[in-house]
Amino acid sequence: MTNAQGPEAYAGKTVVDTAGDKIGTVEQVYINDTTGAPDWITIKTGLFGKDRFAPLHGSSFSGDDLALPYGKDVVKDSPSVTDTDHLDNDESDALFRYYQQHLGAGSSYDRGSETDYQNSQAAAQPVASGNDSGYLTRSEEQLHVGTEKVEAGRAGIRKYVVTEQQTVNVPVSHDEVRVIREPLQAGDSVDGATIGEDAVEVTLMEDQVHVDKQVVGVEKVRLATETVTDQQAVNEEVRKEQIETTGVTTADGTVPAQAGGQQ
Repeated sequence: MTNAQGPEAYAGKTVVDTAGDKIGTVEQVYINDTTGAPDWITIKTGLFGKDRFAPLHGSSFSGDDLALPYGKDVVKDSPSVTDTDHLDNDESDALFRYYQQHLGAGSSYDRGSETDYQNSQAAAQPVASGNDSGYLTRSEEQLHVGTEKVEAGRAGIRKYVVTEQQTVNVPVSHDEVRVIREPLQAGDSVDGATIGEDAVEVTLMEDQVHVDKQVVGVEKVRLATETVTDQQAVNEEVRKEQIETTGVTTADGTVPAQAGGQQ
């Protein structure tokens, strides 16, 4: 059993499931109040995911990774715990029953260990992922915002037929008749002058309007896109750790020091 290790063995480890797929990273290690051994961990499941509890019972180390005997979805669907600062008996029992049903028959829980493991659950205290090197690593979440092209809509053009009245002024002409009388001058000869009836006629002409229609192309029409860049504000909560002093140990006891937060 890996919970024979100290809490520092789990802090910050990458957690994988039975298929070797990454579930998340160990955020907190919880120590059993009665036995003093690590019993539970919380796992950060993604940048904006929630911390999920998982038991260390049945887990094992796979290289630098901590392997759990559950699938990724089992951990992500585990019951939520309201007070993550302290895990009481009811909460640990509910979590135990949830994970026990996903181990199946023949598991180590079904060989008698579940009674001891369940009954040993007392209030557990979180253990931060520290070290013995004399310093703490302060971490924070940082936003990495990018863009991707997605379809925002469609645009098209089409043509259709309409009928309109068009007026064109066309010059037209026609012949009109008028009578011209010219008196005969002395010396004018007139052949065949007789008394009697006679007639002369001329042909009158006029322009008639003839309309013909011809289809011709007048313009080309197409669609073009233009990229317009705007500014869009992205608001998202990020977490960060702060450092403060908790007290100074002297020969006379612990003297509280003024706590100071550090960004």
